[in-house]
Amino acid sequence: MKTRFFSSLLMVSILLVSCTSTKNTSNDLAINVPIETSINLANVANDKAPVTINPGRFTVETVTYRLPKVVQGTYAVSDFGKYVDDFKAFDYQGNEMALNKVDTNTWTISNAKQLDKITYLVNDTFDIEKNGGIGEDTPFSPSGTNIEPENYVLNLHGFIGYFDSLKNNQYKLDVTADASFVRTSALKSVSSKMSDDGKNITTTYFAPRYFDITDNPMMYGNLEVEEFQVGDIKVVLSVYSQNKTHSAASIKEAMYKMMQAQKTYLGDINSTPSYHIFLYLSDGGEQSAKGYGALEHHTSTVAVFPEAMEEDALNEALIETIAHEFFHIVTPLSVHSEDVHYFDYNNPTFSKHLWMYEGVTEYFANLFQVDQGLVDETEFLNKIMGKIQSSRRLNDAMSFTVMSENVLKAPYKDQYYNVYLKGALIGMCIDIIMREESNGNRGILSLMKELSNKYGKNKPFEDDKLIDEITAMTYPSVGEFLNTHVVGDLPINYNEFFAKVGLEIGEGRTETNYIMMNGAPIVSGDPQKGTIFFTDVILENSFWAENGAQPNDVIKTINGEDLTLQNANQLLQKVFSWKPGQEIEVKLDRNGEEVVIKTTVTPTYTTGEAIMEKADATDAQKALRKAWLKG
Repeated sequence: MKTRFFSSLLMVSILLVSCTSTKNTSNDLAINVPIETSINLANVANDKAPVTINPGRFTVETVTYRLPKVVQGTYAVSDFGKYVDDFKAFDYQGNEMALNKVDTNTWTISNAKQLDKITYLVNDTFDIEKNGGIGEDTPFSPSGTNIEPENYVLNLHGFIGYFDSLKNNQYKLDVTADASFVRTSALKSVSSKMSDDGKNITTTYFAPRYFDITDNPMMYGNLEVEEFQVGDIKVVLSVYSQNKTHSAASIKEAMYKMMQAQKTYLGDINSTPSYHIFLYLSDGGEQSAKGYGALEHHTSTVAVFPEAMEEDALNEALIETIAHEFFHIVTPLSVHSEDVHYFDYNNPTFSKHLWMYEGVTEYFANLFQVDQGLVDETEFLNKIMGKIQSSRRLNDAMSFTVMSENVLKAPYKDQYYNVYLKGALIGMCIDIIMREESNGNRGILSLMKELSNKYGKNKPFEDDKLIDEITAMTYPSVGEFLNTHVVGDLPINYNEFFAKVGLEIGEGRTETNYIMMNGAPIVSGDPQKGTIFFTDVILENSFWAENGAQPNDVIKTINGEDLTLQNANQLLQKVFSWKPGQEIEVKLDRNGEEVVIKTTVTPTYTTGEAIMEKADATDAQKALRKAWLKG
């Protein structure tokens, strides 16, 4: 998962199918008989989609059915059972059966030998979001569901559950929807059938086990779809833009360029013949998604972004985010622990190695861009410096493995965002160590390839043995680093590692952003007055300082739009995405006096920490830096 914390930062608070209904009469549960499931999008009422589950005949007295409490990749409680209404069980005579709701996500049914089917209604999660699942008790938007007349985001873990003993059974899924809808799915369809009146089409899909239900999202509705080939991987880009502000065609080029560069960088790592990108562009309205970012699946990703973003800014954000998700084909698809391979959706245990799953993935998403020439060295190092600065605002003296293993619990859950910051920096340090030890010939990508060859998607590693295995596969210095700074809680002295490649952290003038600076926002909010104002650091931002902005100036309007606490997420995102050359007008309130800044956006700078070349950098250090950044 890759989150973009626009809300919290800027609002400062933020195919093999049996198509019959044959019942299993074995001496066990319904083993090897596909569980027949259906979602009827043609019969939605009040944003509730009917779901039917036909498990086959049971031979035990009591069965348990669950919706997921936690889904893979989110590291947070989602409780999808909360969004289920009118849960009913029926026997073979059509009579409603007694059942017991054990908890939010769990139902038990007695006299299960008579159970024919289960029915219920599913509410979508987008409708009730406030901050998109960030810091609240709703699912993070890219893991959520949308049920609207023009768009259906079908993260299937929000619709289809499982029986405790049948998670490894095959699933047959029928999705019925308006015949005019565009349908895209990471799950392969095996057949489709038009209704007698021609209004609806039922598409049938097959999943080998419940994991494949949760791992293959769908999107239905008024979508635009583009396909392109990256090497031998077919990429399918599905885009829903609420107000048609953006199109799949306009986004395709940036995605192709990025993923072609990623495939070149990865080389012979090729674990999937196809990859799906599902992009929902939100207008930020009351019933729209508000949690911006993406959730990885093994061969797809669901992404949510603000529709209001300018095209260049949206492409830049997508490159950063989708690159991260695509690199997950390395880990956890090819390299993962038993906790991931045998994931328990209602009582999960977590691997100690989020530094690898999310951190190394995030590191690759940044490194490949400089390696492939999408960004220059300075821009890459500025991103690394930003991660260092932001990570310091979290607990830098906390064991990363302890945090990972306990990520759902306090105080560790509040440190989760550090997987994208310090986690990526851990990957960087290992990369530099390996480059030094091998005279530039090996790095963390070669390590991940070796781990992928040893394990692969069908063989998990033992969590407690991974660091010893990595040490044996690499160098004692890598093991020492991991045990000191990842298992241990000693903060990393980044200058120690930068020195190896002729760099250091020093004071300098660096390009910054119009709303974020040195990893923090330059605005704050007054919840009593409902206003957003500049903080004291505004004077350290050259663009605002040169245009006369002052600390405590209240921002009233931006390009004619009133700024409030309620719309700050959407409007300040536009400021975050400003580019030099844009004409802007900002109205401020300074102690009751209106101040107008009307100008052309210019690059903005600040003075602060920057990663720069050491004055005494040696040729050997520079050569090692080239090997690090250019492979």
